[in-house]
Amino acid sequence: MNGVLTPRDEGELAALVREARGPLALGGGFTRGLTPEGTPVSTAGLSGIVLHEPGALTLVARAGTPVAEVERVLAGAGQRLAFEPMDLRPLLGTEGEPTLGGVIATNGSGPRRVQAGAARDVVLGLRFVDGTGTVVSNGGRVMKNVTGLDLARLLAGSHGTLGVITEVALKVLPAPEATLTLAFGGHDPAKAVACLSAALGSPFEVAGAAHDAEAGVTRLRLEGFAQAVAVRAERLAKLLKAWGAAEVLEGPGPWAAIRDVTDFAGRAGDVWRLSVRPSAMGQALALAGGAQRIDWGGGRAWVLVPEGTDLRGRLGAFGARAVLVRAAPETRAALGTFPPETPAVAMLSHRLRQRFDPRGLFNPGLMEARAA
Repeated sequence: MNGVLTPRDEGELAALVREARGPLALGGGFTRGLTPEGTPVSTAGLSGIVLHEPGALTLVARAGTPVAEVERVLAGAGQRLAFEPMDLRPLLGTEGEPTLGGVIATNGSGPRRVQAGAARDVVLGLRFVDGTGTVVSNGGRVMKNVTGLDLARLLAGSHGTLGVITEVALKVLPAPEATLTLAFGGHDPAKAVACLSAALGSPFEVAGAAHDAEAGVTRLRLEGFAQAVAVRAERLAKLLKAWGAAEVLEGPGPWAAIRDVTDFAGRAGDVWRLSVRPSAMGQALALAGGAQRIDWGGGRAWVLVPEGTDLRGRLGAFGARAVLVRAAPETRAALGTFPPETPAVAMLSHRLRQRFDPRGLFNPGLMEARAA
């Protein structure tokens, strides 16, 4: 992206915001393919790990720190980002480097969300610059300090519309000793949803649950100490015997590809992300059509449909939340990226933006309040 402003520190960023005379398009590595109106501003210059205390399971890093760097440091200590940050560059055909601040701002979480929570659930605290150019510090740096956590959670998933995140404190978790995947074949989406629901309702700590509708393969992931994982896998397979015999796969398996929806990369069409209540998922997917991937552990389904298809119109009766992840500019202009907000949510969103960004500088139009 040409003409990107890249402040070197938090103070320089705050001054830039105070002096801004027009809208700002905020991003880290700009890997999500969204281009809000305004002067592009990247937090990539605010980089570096400030604190890592392995014994306290705590990491603090500046927003522009590459996710790959954070994961490398954690791996050296036998730890990881448990929420499994997504990398959508292959799917979207974008470049750049995913940053920690970008992942938190988009709440970009993978299949392990069902067990470890989403990105916002592990944020202990953060610092950000609001729309007046004021630096705000919220939360803490240790797990027992939850003061002000709600504000940190509010920024997580706000897509940069409430403030520019400059530093994040996170809870991290130990990496597992072993990973096993149970794979079941021959399932249609309705049968797969029943299998996934049964697995997630079991006591066996499923850390990922997904279904490839084209291949008819349903997968369940178990992680932890090797001996315990083996026992849990055996018992889970017995519990699910009504859905067929399970093939047991050792190691990481296909979960990075499931997380990043790489099966749809390079294939023509629009990609939608759906959130539907469990009881309606099978019916909604039958009506949606197209190629489908269910990331039940992440609470969603991904659908690849012909260009210009309006899935919101098709699925309105199911109360589905449909986000347009990849589409031609004209389709995005016609349908918008995010679904319309109800009047009550629109009013709340408007008040929040007035409070944190009174001049309307940050990513205008990206998540604008729209009455349903």
